[in-house]
Amino acid sequence: MNFELSPLDLHALTQEKTDALLVLVTSAFRPSKDSVSVLIAKAVKSGDLVAKAGQVLDIYRPVGFVCTRIVLMHAGGGGTAEVRKAVTAATTLIKAANPKRVTLCLIQDQTPETVRVALTSLAEASYVYTSTKTKAEGRTIQRVTLLVQDDQKLRCVFDRAVAAIAGIELAKEWGNRPANHATPSHLAQAARALTKFPRIKCEVLGPKEVAKLGMGAFQAVAQGSDEPLRFIVLHYSGAGKASAPAVLVGKGITFDSGGISMKPAAEMDEMKFDMCGAASVLGTFRALAELQPDLNVVGLIPSCENLPSGRSLKPGDVVTSMSGQTIEVLNTDAEGRLVLCDALTYAERFKPRVVLDIATLTGACVIALGAVRSGFFSADETLSAALLAAGESSQDLCWPMPLDEDYADGLKTSFADVANVAGRAGGAITAAKFLQRFAGKCPWAHLDIAGTAWKSGAAKGATGRPVGLLVDYLLALDTRAKTT
Repeated sequence: MNFELSPLDLHALTQEKTDALLVLVTSAFRPSKDSVSVLIAKAVKSGDLVAKAGQVLDIYRPVGFVCTRIVLMHAGGGGTAEVRKAVTAATTLIKAANPKRVTLCLIQDQTPETVRVALTSLAEASYVYTSTKTKAEGRTIQRVTLLVQDDQKLRCVFDRAVAAIAGIELAKEWGNRPANHATPSHLAQAARALTKFPRIKCEVLGPKEVAKLGMGAFQAVAQGSDEPLRFIVLHYSGAGKASAPAVLVGKGITFDSGGISMKPAAEMDEMKFDMCGAASVLGTFRALAELQPDLNVVGLIPSCENLPSGRSLKPGDVVTSMSGQTIEVLNTDAEGRLVLCDALTYAERFKPRVVLDIATLTGACVIALGAVRSGFFSADETLSAALLAAGESSQDLCWPMPLDEDYADGLKTSFADVANVAGRAGGAITAAKFLQRFAGKCPWAHLDIAGTAWKSGAAKGATGRPVGLLVDYLLALDTRAKTT
């Protein structure tokens, strides 16, 4: 989809040439003499448009307008959740008509939050996965025009929203692909494709290079599969070489059977989503390509499959990580932390200003926070506050989790420096405590997106989270760099 931002002239809306004119209405609406306001006032008064979030009124070939249809959508009090519900309902309604051009009109409550939620909700509701379908009917919407009264004031938030959508949809695309269409080699190709954009470079390391680096934990997870591992290194260079980069580390397990500690068969197909952390790193770099901020970012993606075979890692095996620490593998289904720990050690060579790892790491985090907020863990208060703020501004919500040292007691073992799992209690926290051992001295945070990276059931599919959060966090770093 292409997006445009234009100034709103209520009196000119009758001449808006579009397949669908979506008009957002809230309870604060006060009618004026223009044709759209008169139409809204009549619809509300007659009860055809109920003042409740998600209620819509579809008017085909409205008299006095050149557009094909007008859809009035009510957003209740105008909160972000209500706006999302309204725009989603309207977009779902018009999809059946296969519109090519859509105009989204915000006649009130033109806040940055409203703009961002409205655009992302329209993109989400119109998204269609087609890559492995032979007769797929893809998204028909080609152009979206956003009309607001002060388009110059909202230009920055509009650009950020559009860039985030591009990144989210790239992350969703790779998250949704079946594991045989999204192998580690395929992910490497996707990363290399980003180098067509300015300031982005990519390096891909294979088994020999990884072995030379001493990434024994990463290698151990990969050894059960015939698919060769890939360690992907992305660079976005928007600042001088002396500027320390932010490093993003994305878990790239392209299929997770659990290995020898095999998962139950039910819903195992969803383990293709175990690389959504990696997909979010790809998506964030896609957004950076659009925004071109003045900062340096490194993306690290350790990618492999976790499968059972005669060569597979076994419960009780002890492996040596790149850091030199030995790890007793008590459960081969706790493989994400094994690939991440070596990537965290590798990140130290960049002397980063901050390191964030993103992973579909634990079912325990799903139990703790559900599908609403991603969990994050950090001992750095400034970083924690920045992540929480980025989650709120992007509406890609997260929540801080504890890292008390007492939680690390369960990782003690008689046979290695550390075990890869503790007991069931506090599983998301003990996983974070494991990773913390391998984080360097710079500020570090771990984002557990197991509950937010994809949806199950009838709406099964990747969400593209937390691309929005990561983009806002990085752009805030750029802002601080310019003001300090």
